[in-house]
Amino acid sequence: MELIKNWSNIYIEAGCDEVGRGCLSGPVVAAAVILHDDFEQNLINDSKKLTFKTRMELDSYIKDNVKNYAIAELPPAFIDEHNILNASIHAMHRALDKLTIRPELILVDGNKFHPYNYIPHQCIIKGDSKVLSIAAASILAKNYRDTLMIKLHQEHPEYGWDTNFGYATKKHQEALIKYGPTKHHRQSFRLKYD
Repeated sequence: MELIKNWSNIYIEAGCDEVGRGCLSGPVVAAAVILHDDFEQNLINDSKKLTFKTRMELDSYIKDNVKNYAIAELPPAFIDEHNILNASIHAMHRALDKLTIRPELILVDGNKFHPYNYIPHQCIIKGDSKVLSIAAASILAKNYRDTLMIKLHQEHPEYGWDTNFGYATKKHQEALIKYGPTKHHRQSFRLKYD
């Protein structure tokens, strides 16, 4: 199914998405993307439907060919203090803060968002598989977070973050039982698996 390029046809639109909500460790990461009118790329889709290799290949294409993009992250301590939903929305706000072009409409993947700077927004369930700018944002956010988790894996290889990226896989759970949590784990999440 071809993704929708323009939701409104009249406003400058920023697509937003976040990744890492369900992880036990690492930050939540969000991206915002404003497309050029002539942006074309039929490989772009929901980042969860793409292979690691395809996503990484699309990363520089997106960055080089969109009108504007920004990426923001919030650490586990922020997630623990504000809860994961609020942290996810705040990360999207942070990404929007970093854009150098002010959007006139914000398109958000999912069904929850807090108003941002008096700019209208539209929540779209499964937006990353329906709207091109949201799909592009999902790819940038996921690539950024996966790359970060691969780097953190070098500090703590026992948790397998180079392959599970902080999600609650069997290996990750077994490492938590054996070694306990690190400073990169979200203390407000269920980390006890004994």
